[in-house]
Amino acid sequence: MLEESKPCDKQVMAVVAQLARQLAPVVDVLYPPRCPACGIAIARQAGLCGECWSTLEVPAVAMTDDAGIPVYAASLYGDTSRKLVLAFKHGGRIALAKLLAQLIAARLPGVPAGDAPPLLVPVPLHPWRLWSRGFNQAALLAKELERLGCGEALVDGLRRNRRTPSLGGLGREAREHVLRGSITLHAAKAERLAGRHVILVDDVLTSGATSRACLAAMAAARPLSLAVACFAQVSNAEGLESLVKEKASPKT
Repeated sequence: MLEESKPCDKQVMAVVAQLARQLAPVVDVLYPPRCPACGIAIARQAGLCGECWSTLEVPAVAMTDDAGIPVYAASLYGDTSRKLVLAFKHGGRIALAKLLAQLIAARLPGVPAGDAPPLLVPVPLHPWRLWSRGFNQAALLAKELERLGCGEALVDGLRRNRRTPSLGGLGREAREHVLRGSITLHAAKAERLAGRHVILVDDVLTSGATSRACLAAMAAARPLSLAVACFAQVSNAEGLESLVKEKASPKT
């Protein structure tokens, strides 16, 4: 269960929120708000311009993976979502985690009455990748989803034991061979997953090979249910090819 906030914590949060509102005009003067996708001037620091909102493709319904696991994607991988992901993950604009998490939260179903809130487990990064990037984008999304009341973040629920090469150009069997044994459940956290709804969190869902490896590792803990939540889902070969080229570029 999520811990109940202490009165002093709520007071501090209220003061911080009030201070943020008071300083907002000053921040807007020093750092004029711009759309994080296209760079055009906008009215507020959070959100997108009207044109980028209109081009953000949202799935009509929740999808499922090959095993029937629900996939709750905030958008389909396209031009606008691509720009946001690149700015967030490779541009170091970690403040975008709040916006992306809000879009993901809008797609998540409500928690059944009487059930504990779901555990939000991010796709793990290898320690070397985490050190070089400085943050795990999936973990940032999980923490923001927790703040939005979507569940309880368990950022170290999974571990990536070895670095794996790019999966671009590989077939399904080859992808799973590369990933085999690379992602495991954190043994000390296994009991936390037992009998709980668990949601795997990631920024982009591509071929599904990594998510399948993560879900298989967590299934051993006998959770009540498993699902996937992501900001963008690649839904066609063209989108997958574009993402593979981005991962192979020097900036990644």
